[in-house]
Amino acid sequence: MTAAAPPARRVLPTLARRDHPLASPRRQRELLAAVPSARAFDEAAAGAGHAPLAARGVEVLQMNLGKRCNQTCRHCHVDAGPDRTEVMGDAVLDACLALLEAGAVPAVDVTGGAPELHPRFRELVERASARGLRVIDRCNLTITRLPNYADLPEFFARHRVEVVASLPWYAESRTDAQRGGGVFEASLAALRRLNELGYGRDGSGLVLHLVTNPAGAYLPAGQAALERDWKREMLRRHGVHFNRLYALTNMPVSRYLEFLAEGELLEAYMTKLVGAFNPATVEGLMCRTTLSVGWDGRLYDCDFNQMLELPLGRTIFDVDLDELGQRSVRTGPHCFGCTAGAGSSCGGALAAGEGGPARP
Repeated sequence: MTAAAPPARRVLPTLARRDHPLASPRRQRELLAAVPSARAFDEAAAGAGHAPLAARGVEVLQMNLGKRCNQTCRHCHVDAGPDRTEVMGDAVLDACLALLEAGAVPAVDVTGGAPELHPRFRELVERASARGLRVIDRCNLTITRLPNYADLPEFFARHRVEVVASLPWYAESRTDAQRGGGVFEASLAALRRLNELGYGRDGSGLVLHLVTNPAGAYLPAGQAALERDWKREMLRRHGVHFNRLYALTNMPVSRYLEFLAEGELLEAYMTKLVGAFNPATVEGLMCRTTLSVGWDGRLYDCDFNQMLELPLGRTIFDVDLDELGQRSVRTGPHCFGCTAGAGSSCGGALAAGEGGPARP
């Protein structure tokens, strides 16, 4: 009997490909600014003792290598996909490498799109790891199932890359609904291969974190409780091990903003984020210790500000870490997404506490 073909993946054109009004960061900012709010984010941050919200050093250089991706996800804040052509050029990447190799920043966080699609991704990892830097790769997992990238798990292990892998849920239906048909099974295959190499195993030193985000217009459940559930269910159902679970709040940016606007959910969602502001999260916000570099070399406080085009007025070619390490952070209504409930950052929850109700 002939094996059944895998289900075809949904091809979701990006906002840019559809020439959608929200492909414009300016239009996104205008839409967010028009939503009635009980208070501005700066006011909330000031009430938590941060007036203004300011950086406290640069501990992580987050490099967005471009918007090309092998999949298109329903809630992607980057509007990444196969039809995007933006990619970090050699001059920008060389300037980032020079900064890293000078020992000025102890960690590099590589993201995209699918950062592994960049032609110099492996060189970046090799050179950063050779300097003893902490190297983090934001991996969508399915990239490792493509023929030219099938050896990525071995490459990650060889250079002891910290893999932060996105997976919406531990069941197929919810994952494929958000990311496309066949994504869940491809992701499981990638996770099992990483486990075989030692990732997610106690004592291996090979770190594998999973990232989940809600499917709808609600906050994630408490991260600690979710992590317990996920570890039990991923092992019981799929035989998969991992180190930590990061429960992230969906940011009202790009394709998730489109989802909210089209469903007439934006005002209610923003009201929920503002109402759930937790002052205990402000101290640990990623923008306070991270410097984000866009594919074109412009500098930002974070990847979300990058997608909304809220630059710092500097580029990687005129970077001054002493100055930028004390900068005032550019904020907007979207920032409430990082401070709602237990908080949300590239490293997961920021404070003890529960988010919204868990959903199956």
